[in-house]
Amino acid sequence: MTFFRFYDYPAEHWVHIRTSNPIESMFATVRLRHRSTKGNGSTEATLTMVFKLCKEAEKNWRRLKGFKKLQLVKEDKTFVDGILQIAA
Repeated sequence: MTFFRFYDYPAEHWVHIRTSNPIESMFATVRLRHRSTKGNGSTEATLTMVFKLCKEAEKNWRRLKGFKKLQLVKEDKTFVDGILQIAA
């Protein structure tokens, strides 16, 4: 069941999976800046502004807890209740 896919990832990642706030706050900054400038002119100017705002926001991001386990997730290793299962 998809509701429980949460437990198929390392327990250290759960706190990051449960929230979408970092994504929402970054795009809120871009949206507010876009509104305050009343548009940005060309498409190229808009993309440049968004890129620069995202690069600036990136400086304040926290490192993922358990970031060393990202490679295991990428390799599609099995986690049960947040614990890596060793193939027997």
